[in-house]
Amino acid sequence: MGGVTRISVMLFCLLAGAFYPIRAEDPYLYFTWNVTYGTLAPAGVPQQVILINGEFPGPNINSTSNNNVVINVFNNLDEPFLFHWAGIQQRKNSWQDGVAGTNCPILPGTNFTYHYQVKDQIGSYFYYPSLGMHRAAGGFGGLRINSRLLIPVPYADPEDDYTVLAGDWYTKSHSTLAKLLDSGRALGRPQALLVNGQNAKGDGTDKPLFTMLPGKTYKYRLCNVGLKNSINFRIQNHQMKLVEMEGSHTVQNVYDSLDVHLGQCFGVLVTADQEAKDYYIVASTRFTKTVLTGKGIIRYANGKGPASPEIPEAPVGWAWSLNQFRSFRWNLTASAARPNPQGSYHYGQINITRTLKFVNSVSRDNGKLRYAINGVSHVDGDTPLKLSDYYGIGSKFFKNDTIPDQPAADLGSAVTLAPNVMKFEYRTFIEIIFENHEKSVQSYNLNGYSFFAVAIEPGTWTPEKRKGYNLLDGVSRHTVQVFPKSWAAIMLTFDNVGMWNLRSEIAENRYLGQQLYISVPTPEGSLRDEYNIPENAVLCGAVVGLPKPAPYH
Repeated sequence: MGGVTRISVMLFCLLAGAFYPIRAEDPYLYFTWNVTYGTLAPAGVPQQVILINGEFPGPNINSTSNNNVVINVFNNLDEPFLFHWAGIQQRKNSWQDGVAGTNCPILPGTNFTYHYQVKDQIGSYFYYPSLGMHRAAGGFGGLRINSRLLIPVPYADPEDDYTVLAGDWYTKSHSTLAKLLDSGRALGRPQALLVNGQNAKGDGTDKPLFTMLPGKTYKYRLCNVGLKNSINFRIQNHQMKLVEMEGSHTVQNVYDSLDVHLGQCFGVLVTADQEAKDYYIVASTRFTKTVLTGKGIIRYANGKGPASPEIPEAPVGWAWSLNQFRSFRWNLTASAARPNPQGSYHYGQINITRTLKFVNSVSRDNGKLRYAINGVSHVDGDTPLKLSDYYGIGSKFFKNDTIPDQPAADLGSAVTLAPNVMKFEYRTFIEIIFENHEKSVQSYNLNGYSFFAVAIEPGTWTPEKRKGYNLLDGVSRHTVQVFPKSWAAIMLTFDNVGMWNLRSEIAENRYLGQQLYISVPTPEGSLRDEYNIPENAVLCGAVVGLPKPAPYH
């Protein structure tokens, strides 16, 4: 694919509806995905699941930095559908982000071609269906970005590279779960925890998920694709060396187990240095009264003997998890995708231009459950926010800075239902504080960016708490957890023009309004700052029939 001529590349760009400049030498990866329903029993109960080309979970996307990824998605479901590529920054290209605030859905019986370029985010990610409660039915898969050969990574090439997608699971259908939430009720507890779509029975009939050669080292990409709970990963009798987290090389500490919160992915190295037999890779829910456990078999090649039924215990309580977070450090000497090391970006020396505090809250007014950020519970309209903004009619559907930068001292339980949009000036360096007054762990994800997670601490935030920030080697990532009655602080430069979703990764909270969009406008309307709307963009709502805005140059 790397030998595609410039003529054929430009021709394909026109066919795919891409209108932005690319380099002819960047290879293309082409995929055709048929999205269908199927019936499987991953938790022992037959239920409707979402398949991609008949697979559950979906296929892995194995890409290298600067690859152009082209995926033609055929929606064979009976409802609208979108894919989101969690953690992929879509530089200048929120048109491909695949969430309700940026894209019109792919209607039943139609297809849409996503076309985006993965940049210098060498690491582990996953994609999933973003509308409604579709993720509860599957449709997710691994997405990895490998380093180009010219750019070294700070560890030897592993013998093989494995993706582990684990998460809690409901045996009710996604449509039943959505109806529960629409009626104002909570989802309740999940029924199972799956590891790559299954849970080993331990009766001798399990097929191995992964195979290792004795003495060799393997990379495992551990992702929490669940809906409600943090999980803890461990492998019987084996330690895990953390090397990467959401696109950042980390200081290579060794762990017996790792807490992975909703939406997060870690890359670890595991060496096959034990007796040649079967071992369990184990994932179990954290901070829950009833612990759900999922298992998969790792088999040594030519090994003899089943996995021990004794499962290593998970840690207890969230203080342990907080201490583990504090041990995560950015690898300052490792090369990023560019030849300069990660640590050459001194984020701790940049002046903060704006500070926002986001407080999550819950309302049960009139017996109806809603979740909010700073008292506003987001609602999606028929016209995606990005499209209405691009067509110059955004003021009819939303107002910028819906919520104040600092919430009221006592938010209470009252919420306002409205599109929740914040406007940030291009290239400003902003500090965001997440404050969690609830009794459960929160997990936030920001699209379009990575940020520096500089602190997570118990209590409430005050400006004096900045003295405790990690201003040297906080990990650059796109998710952050907030423990109960605690706060977290992140810092970043908003230099990616577009409309970007900030959301709770807890499915119930997100569905019932605990999300917002951050608008980062282009000051000049230039191709230097943002790509034009793709020629193949699906239009819907109020922009149908409107004259198309003049393209950027």
